[in-house]
Amino acid sequence: MSATRRRAFVTSVGDLLASWNLPHATGRVYGLLLVTEEPTSLDAIAAELELSKGAVSTAVRQLDSWGLAKVIPQPGSRRLLVEATGGLESLLEASHSRARTLIAALRDGETLVNPGPAQDRLRDVIGLFAGYVDAGNQILGRHRQ
Repeated sequence: MSATRRRAFVTSVGDLLASWNLPHATGRVYGLLLVTEEPTSLDAIAAELELSKGAVSTAVRQLDSWGLAKVIPQPGSRRLLVEATGGLESLLEASHSRARTLIAALRDGETLVNPGPAQDRLRDVIGLFAGYVDAGNQILGRHRQ
């Protein structure tokens, strides 16, 4: 891949994730990780993307929390390597974890409302996310076979 195409890809992923309300830098870091063959250092990411090491560190933490990147500690060093996660399992499991946390919070909210529109709305949203987790589990089950 040419450097120009690589830069364009990284920028387009940054733009896309920014449209999902993630920082543009996070999207750019993710785009770079997707097209980088080997795990890479925060310094190398910062240099290639012309970002501060702090911005890269924040982006990597966000990507790790979403299950989109994996941080690899280096024994005997404070240096970390990072790579994009691959595979359906890691992405769905991270997403399901967030959805389950939301479902639990929403269920707590059910006790705050009387029967009526607010309770119906909460139950609809709970049903949506529970259905998402169930469908994802079915996909994972088929994928693992």
